Amino acid sequence: MREIYLDYSATTPVKQEVLTEMLPYFTGKFGNPSSLYQKGYEAKEALSLARARVAELIGALEKEIYFTSGGTEADNWAVVGTAKSRKSKGNHIITTKIEHHALLHTCKQLEKEGFDVTYLDVDKSGLISLKQLKDSITDKTILISIMYANNEVGSIQPVREIASIAKEKGILFHSDAVQALGNVPINVKDLGIDLLSVSAHKIYGPKGVGALYVRKGLTITNLLQGGGQEYKRRAGTENLPGIVGFGKAAQLAGENLDNHITTITELRNYFLAEIQKRIPDVDVNGGMVHRLPGNLNLVFNYVEGEAMILYMDMKGIYASTGSACSSASFSASHVLAAMGLPVEKAYSSVRFTLGDFTTKDDIDFAVNEITMIVEKLRSISPFDKEHDMETAQNCNCPA
Repeated sequence: MREIYLDYSATTPVKQEVLTEMLPYFTGKFGNPSSLYQKGYEAKEALSLARARVAELIGALEKEIYFTSGGTEADNWAVVGTAKSRKSKGNHIITTKIEHHALLHTCKQLEKEGFDVTYLDVDKSGLISLKQLKDSITDKTILISIMYANNEVGSIQPVREIASIAKEKGILFHSDAVQALGNVPINVKDLGIDLLSVSAHKIYGPKGVGALYVRKGLTITNLLQGGGQEYKRRAGTENLPGIVGFGKAAQLAGENLDNHITTITELRNYFLAEIQKRIPDVDVNGGMVHRLPGNLNLVFNYVEGEAMILYMDMKGIYASTGSACSSASFSASHVLAAMGLPVEKAYSSVRFTLGDFTTKDDIDFAVNEITMIVEKLRSISPFDKEHDMETAQNCNCPA
């Protein structure tokens, strides 16, 4: 069966060049970077090269990059580390309602520990209001943490303006750039970002490795205690093969960035045009201007999103739903809910994300199959234009 992968925001396949560079570090070059002999030096050199490559991709210095187990750890470290190190200056954090759960759950935990958190609203395009941000700042605000680009609808926040507001008030600014890395140009120095979270497996690198950029001169409390790895700031023997892979993936992402943006944007726009030409009553979640190049989050009105995912899976087409439904309760995506999307539209949303291995032929095949799937599901759908809201709120999902 033919397979069409349209879920690159979930994860990406490891590129062959990345795998090739990683393999020796599982066997012959297996040394510990902290060891004081040849194999250790060999490993340390590989670690330094990877660090330099990741730093170059985001316009940072090599010594400002600290490798982690992934974006989740980087987010946790940035927020918790800042909260603990700056608690004497204040206890207020500002974030948004559409952050990744790695950030939202961390903030909820900090609230239990006595911190105050403001969750900013977003508009129908998934963008924050800079006025609301300014109005939310108090004399106790120590951190603003706002994602660079959203994982569900691809909305790209006004990062430069946010950083400027933070700097003017003497507040640290952290951004989760896991989705943005390799999809948009990032220069932390030019933008004025203090802390930035990134991950390897979203840019055709391995899973289980990420990094936190910490601006030179900035000190935040360590999250992990133990050895002196990562300049004594992140304990634990480094995942050398993974880090090597991350470094290579970062190098390739930088070299291919302009072509990637142009090609994937054209494919995404073609995909949208073909879908709207073939299927009536399809809406786009979020705006099309400040959006990641490969992201397309669509509402297939009067169709259950999860049913679409299951039917597409049977046809070898892989995407993800923008909502969640269980036999016990219906819960719309927190991102779509924050954007003000009615529950029945969230219930009918599907996210498609394109990547470097997506072809026009893949899109044509997918559109043809999706058209037939939507026609079939609409023919048996309990939804209609008069009472779809009530139906969605009282749905019984298939086991």
